This record gives sequence, structure tokens and C-alpha cells, in this order.
Amino acid sequence: MTLKLENFDALKLSLASPETILSWSHGEVTKPETINYRTLKPERDGLFCERIFGPQRDWECHCGKYKRYRYKGIICDKCGVEVTRSKVRRERMGHIKLASPVSHVWYFKGIPSRMGLLLDMSPRNLEKVLYFANYIVTNIDEDARKEYLSKSSPQHNDRVIKLQEERDVAIKELKDDLDQRVKAKQEDTKTKSKALEESLDETVDAMTSRAKELVDKIKAQKGKKAATNFTIGEGDDEQVIIEKGTLFEDKLARELPKQVEKKIDQVQAATKKRQQELKSKSDEEIAKWREDYEQKAGTLNDRLKKDTEGLSGDIESSKTQLDSLYVKQLLSDQEFREFTEKFGKVFKAGIGAQAIHDLLARIDLLQESGILREESKSTSGQKRQKAIKRLKVVEAFRKSGASATWMILDVLPVIPPELRPMVQLDGGRFATSDLNDLYRRVINRNNRLKRLLELGAPEIIVRNEKRMLQEAVDALIDNGRRGRAITGTGNRKLKSLSDMLKGKQGRFRQNLLGKRVDYSGRSVIVVGPELKLHECGLPKKMALELFKPFVMRELVSKGYTQNIKSAKRMVERVRPEVWDVLDEVIKEHPVLLNRAPTLHRLGIQAFMPVLVEGSAIQIHPLVCSAFNADFDGDQMAVHVPLFSGAIAEAKNLMMSSNNILSASDGHPVISPTQDIVLGTYYLTMVKATPDVKDQELPTYGTAEEALLALDNKRVHVQQEVRVRIDGKLVRTSPGRVLFNTVLPIGVQPAEGHGEAMVYQNAVFDKKALRAIVAECFRLHGNELTARVANDIKRVGFAYATKAGITISAMDIKTPAGKAAILAGAEKKLGDIDPSMPFTRSS
Repeated sequence: MTLKLENFDALKLSLASPETILSWSHGEVTKPETINYRTLKPERDGLFCERIFGPQRDWECHCGKYKRYRYKGIICDKCGVEVTRSKVRRERMGHIKLASPVSHVWYFKGIPSRMGLLLDMSPRNLEKVLYFANYIVTNIDEDARKEYLSKSSPQHNDRVIKLQEERDVAIKELKDDLDQRVKAKQEDTKTKSKALEESLDETVDAMTSRAKELVDKIKAQKGKKAATNFTIGEGDDEQVIIEKGTLFEDKLARELPKQVEKKIDQVQAATKKRQQELKSKSDEEIAKWREDYEQKAGTLNDRLKKDTEGLSGDIESSKTQLDSLYVKQLLSDQEFREFTEKFGKVFKAGIGAQAIHDLLARIDLLQESGILREESKSTSGQKRQKAIKRLKVVEAFRKSGASATWMILDVLPVIPPELRPMVQLDGGRFATSDLNDLYRRVINRNNRLKRLLELGAPEIIVRNEKRMLQEAVDALIDNGRRGRAITGTGNRKLKSLSDMLKGKQGRFRQNLLGKRVDYSGRSVIVVGPELKLHECGLPKKMALELFKPFVMRELVSKGYTQNIKSAKRMVERVRPEVWDVLDEVIKEHPVLLNRAPTLHRLGIQAFMPVLVEGSAIQIHPLVCSAFNADFDGDQMAVHVPLFSGAIAEAKNLMMSSNNILSASDGHPVISPTQDIVLGTYYLTMVKATPDVKDQELPTYGTAEEALLALDNKRVHVQQEVRVRIDGKLVRTSPGRVLFNTVLPIGVQPAEGHGEAMVYQNAVFDKKALRAIVAECFRLHGNELTARVANDIKRVGFAYATKAGITISAMDIKTPAGKAAILAGAEKKLGDIDPSMPFTRSS
């Protein structure tokens, strides 16, 4: 069966997939332009493009090549517009292909946040990611993490190994330099020592030769004296061995070799000492060099140790960071760069709606549902409540068949142009829907982002543009939901798609659920004290207009006229016959009265209309509390139920006499108030005469006798009398006897509802009246309670009028200590502000 527009039972709102949005669309909108202001025709690929949304004129393409009905269905080869009716512009949609995914603000910013519940993230953290303030970890490679952690020790760290190698090279260079210097020094010392030995040998040989030469000379010149000093050795080692004038003799020849030998021993000792000094100096210098080497090597080792310890701390810190890294963890820009540099292969992180899309795509709804069910059973308190909330969202997604990733938009639908019209005003100016401005912002930012991506712009610029695109889409869907609302001229908030749907002026409440109807009227309300509970006073002119079709039909059927046209003329001229027919028409035909705001079901009730003069609707005083109505200018709407089912529903369910109890607490909603309470209180009040004996009081055998005496003004309504009631003489008043006549005294209730109501011998205030109405309803149900309430209203109004009670200023009692109270207050004011001595309380 073909589904007609009027043939449906319910309306369901759900997420749309990108494929569904594309299936709705008739083309992509790529330009922000609307119409050409010179030709007044829509711009191609713009927001009013005829190629996408259909022609502006029936059976005519954009360029005018094809006109008239005979070209129906043809797509113009020149302008690409299909020849069809212009009304398709109310139903054809377009789309915008977004350069970067964006989130749907309803699901992110709603209360509660569906996106947040599904991801188990707070809306604040979600907002930081979606609006490019923080990165979020989307995936962790556990194998890579284990491998990194196993290798993340100082022995395996590349930087530590490099530092050790640098240390070893530096120490080796120092060692080689030391060895070279030591070797050179030792060789130099050895060379110098050898030179000293050679010099010693030469000196010894020279001394030996000189000694031999001198011995020979002594022997040759024996007995003579030395002409000069004879020396042995050279330089510093030169020594006078024979002084001038010494006598040459055998003894001198014998002693001379001994002296020379002694001198040689001295020279040898001096040479050995010099060799020893040379070696000691060399050893000291080498030792100093070695000490310097050890110091430098120690410094290098200490530096390596310090650097290694610092790196070990960094390594441990990195291990802790990596070990604690988890999916959905938020990272700042600095943390993201640092983590990527340290362990980029271990994890993946993203930012913006694309990162949230990746997380949503990994959710297994069936598995998540099972986990949350277990959690809701095993845990208690706040965790359980949270698990239940999340489970509701997960189950809703699972049952609807919608994917969680559809909350992230890749394709944005563009609604038909006739739903966001642009109209020309006087003076050549144009008025346009706010949606066109919001769509224009989205398209401009989307096109700019595409250009930046093609140019390879810096990441920070691209991110900022993506954020601006997200904000533009947010404003289009629900302006003002997040951040400051986008405003137009005069600082007026632009109406978004959500604003078109929600609220009293939205599409649902204004157009779909609540429509303007022909069979309704509106007027000021006044009280109708003579009305019965189920009646309302309807002005004659209003009733005639409301029931006009019914009156016209009856005029024809009763033979007053031959056709509807003449019947309509009769009604318009208000012939006398019309009123008679109207009286018959409104019999048994209820009307609905509604007072805005309709906050509960008793805000709309049905009444049988009674024709009244004037222009005001009259309502029964007891239904005022149900409508929360008063008579200071309130207005009410009248609706006429047309079909038999609606009429039956109005009579059986919505009639005011069937709505006696409040749905909220079960107490009577028609309990008497104000003047009625005043009248009944006056009526049931007794001027007590405790000093008067029973026998001295007027006594009546029946209630009727007491009422007759009251009518004949033999007794006052509040005078204490004795009346025989149920076989007993009761001290009461004629007013109470009269009041009891309107109560169902002695009427047997239905079986199982209790005993019949007995004579009420008490003063009735507002609380007592409310209780008696409730008791009456409990015992006897709707019909009798409505009649009793109506009679109480009648009696109450009558005796409120007869009592003539008013309140004046003289009736108000002045407190005895008024002067003292005022004086004390003035003293306190003076203490608070002494600069104001003339302060007076008022």
C-alpha cells in the first residue's frame, strides 16, 4: 500500500547516516550566494540553485529554453534544471560536503550528553577535544608498549650508550696522550743519563791519563819544585792536585794516584747523584701527569654517571608515562609533541571531531551493553546510576540500529529553499531567513578550509579553521547552545534549525500539534453565578458564528430555505428563525473551554452552552480554580467538537461535572471559595446563648417548621433554636437547618461506600466546605456531588448578599503597643545613622 502523507500513526526522529543524507540530496551546495541581485535569479550551485532544488516557476527551466507542461521531466542540457512544478522547492534538499568532520551539537551538548555517556567522558573533556584545545589518545599498540618498556633500561638506551662511547673515546685520548708524554720523558731522561755516564767515562780517562802523566813528571823532575799548580779534571770538577812550589819526590808520586782515585770517586758520586736527580724529576713530572690524567678521567666518569642518572630519571619518568597512558586520555599540545617524540609508534592521538569519530567507531554496542548490565547489578550508589544512564543510551542506539558515528557529521543536509525563503521588500531590499545567513557562514568556512588544506597550510591555521567550521555548524543546528549566540542586525539572535522546531512558536507546537482551527472563538470571561456546574454562558453572536454550518443545515432540513446559499444569507441577516434553530442545535452539543496556559488536563473542560447576551463568556465560579482563572480581564478560547466521537468524549470524559477531583492530589478541585465561603460561614454561624435553657429556646417539630419560621421572619438565621432531627431535639440555628437541606443528608450511598451522611451541626469555613464536598464525592460520586456543590454555591452567594458584610479600616484592631514599637524602631534607626535625626518609619 502506498504511504500517503495523512496515512501514518506516529512520527519518529532518529539519526541519519551520511548515505541517507546523500540519498535525500539532489545536489551539492558549494557557493554561499543566494540570488543574483541584478537578474533576481538563483545563483548556480548556491543556496537557492534551481538545478539542485527545482525551478522557481512551474514548467520552466532556469535559462528559459524549455517552457510549458509538454516538456515535463526533461532536464535542460544548458542549465541542468528539471522542468517540473515549482512546489518541489518545498521538498527537495541539498547537501554540503564538509572538509572536516564536525559533531552534532544536540548529542554533544544535550543534557545529558549522549556522546559523553557513550564514550564515558565528561562533557567538559569532550568539548576540549571537539574544539581543538586538547588531543585525545585514540589507540594504543600494547605489543609496541611492552617492547618499549622492556628496552627502556639505561643499558639499552641509545643516549646512554652514546655518552659511554664519548666518555671512552675521551679517556682513550687522554691515556694515549699521557703514554706518549711519559715515553718521551723517559727516553729523554735515559738519553741525558747516558750522556752523563759517557761524560764520566771521559773524565775518568782524562784524570787517569793526567795522573799517569804527573807521576811520570814527578819521577822525571824528582827533587825539584813545581813551577805551577798542577790540576786534574775539567770545569766544575777541576781540582788542584799539586800546588806551586811543591817538591817532587817519591812520596808524592806514590800518593798522587790515591788522590786521583779519590777525585774519580767524587766525580762518579756527583754524576750518579745528577742521574738520580734527573730520574727523580722525571718521575715526579710523570706522576703529576698521571695524577692529572686520573683527575680528568674521574671527571669524565662523574659526568657520565651524572648524565646517566639524569637519563635514568627521564627513562623512569618515560616508563611511568607510557605505562599510565590510556585510551581517551587528554594531552596538551606540549604533551602530545613530547609523547610523539618519545614513543610515537606506541600510540595514536587525534584532535577534533575526527578523533571522537575514531573512538565511536571502535565501540561494540553489544559488548558494551553486557558490561554495563553487569556493572549496574554488581555496583551500588553513584557508579550504578551512571552505568544505568549509559546503558539506556547504548540500548537506544542498539535497538534503533543507528551507528554512534552518525553523531559526527561528514555531510550536512541543506533544507529546501522554500522553508528558508528570501522575499523582496519595497525599495529593492531583501528580507531573508536567518538560516540562509547561518548556511552562508558554514559554506564560507568550509570552502576556506578546503583551500588551506590544498595549499598545505600550517597545522595551527588549519586547526583554527576546523574549529571555526565546528562553531558555524553548531550555530546552524542550535544557535547559542554553546558559547555566545551569533547575532544579526540590531544584536538579534539568529534563529537556527532547533529554534524552528522547539518551543511554542516551533514547527511542532505551532503547526503540527496545535493548529489554528475554524470552529473556535475567544473572548473575555465573567462569572455566571446562576449557571449550573456543567454549563457555560456563550454569547449569542459567538455561538451563531461557531455553530453556523449546523444552523445552515438545520434551516435547510426544516424547510426554512431551499439551499445552503440562501441559508447562509439568512444567518448573516440574523432572521428570527435563526435563533430558534440555534437553540435546538446547541442542545446536547458541548463546547470545550480552554484557558492558557494549559498546565494540566483540567485546563480544557467541556460545558453545555447556554446562550447569553453580551460579548463575554460566562463560567461557573466553582471551575475557576481548575482553570486558575479570575475575572480581571482573563480570556478563554471556545472550541466546538465536530464529530460524534469527539462529542461523546467531551460529554463522558471532559465535562466539568465529571472532573471534580484534582489529578495531582485527589482533593476536590471544585471546592467553594471567596463569597460562597463568606455566605455559608454567615449562614452556619450561631449567636450562642449558653445562659438560656433548652426549654426557653424556640422549638420546632420538624426542619420544615424551622424554615417556615425563618421565611416568616419569626427567627433570625443565626438565632439559636431547637429542632427535632432524626427523633432528637438538637440545639442548632435556622441557617444550619437551611444549609443541611442542600446536603445529601440521609441519602444512602452505594453498597460498600460507608454510612449515609448525618445532620451537620457546625460552622462551615473553607476547609470544612472542602471536606464536605470530598465526603460527598466519596459517598455518592460525580453527579450528586456536582448538584450539591451547585446548591452550596447558590446558598452561599445568596447569604453573602443578604449578610451585607464589608470590611473597613475601623474594623482593623490597632495593636496595644503600637506607639512603643514605632518609638523603638525610630531609636534603632537613629543609632544606625545619627546624621538623620528626623528619620521616621513608614
